[in-house]
Amino acid sequence: MAVGFGLLRLSPEVFWAMTPVEFGHAVRVRSPGRGPVPLRADLVALMRAFPDRSEKEA
Repeated sequence: MAVGFGLLRLSPEVFWAMTPVEFGHAVRVRSPGRGPVPLRADLVALMRAFPDRSEKEA
C-alpha cells in the first residue's frame, strides 16, 4: 500500500481496482532497471572464484 499510495500516488479507488499483475507492471515501470538474470554457468564460476569455505576447511 505504501508503494501504491506513496510512490505511485494512486488514488484508493485505482489502487483497489488494480489486479496484482497490473500493480506489478506499474511498480516495474518506476523501478530502476536490472540487468539480465545470471546464467547457471555464471553462478558456478562465481562459486569457484569465491567459495564459502577455503580448501583447508572443506
